[in-house]
Amino acid sequence: MMMRRMGAALLAGGFSVLFGAVAYAASSSAPLPPPDPTAKNLTPYMIQLRAFDACLHVQSRLMNTTREAVHTPCSCYAKGTVNAMTKDELQAFRDTGYFNDTARAKGFDFIDRCKLKRPS
Repeated sequence: MMMRRMGAALLAGGFSVLFGAVAYAASSSAPLPPPDPTAKNLTPYMIQLRAFDACLHVQSRLMNTTREAVHTPCSCYAKGTVNAMTKDELQAFRDTGYFNDTARAKGFDFIDRCKLKRPS
């Protein structure tokens, strides 16, 4: 049971780093972080889960609320963004571990559609 909790904590921390890097990359001209080797074999559903978990973490902090309060909008964001991604965008995510420019634009569109707060 303790290992499961530690694994979940590490996984959630990794997602927050992932989403933070995506948000930072979207708002900066700084070089992107190195590729994430754990993204190499992710299915679209697994990419959606990563986006959802990262959204819960970031949006609850940005909106100063609970993860439960942003559950539905984050589900809207993750599903919408990943479903709108092309095969090339999905492959780019697998290669790097973050959204490329065109997928990031789709993500921002779904942040707005799902009534979430854009990271600054």
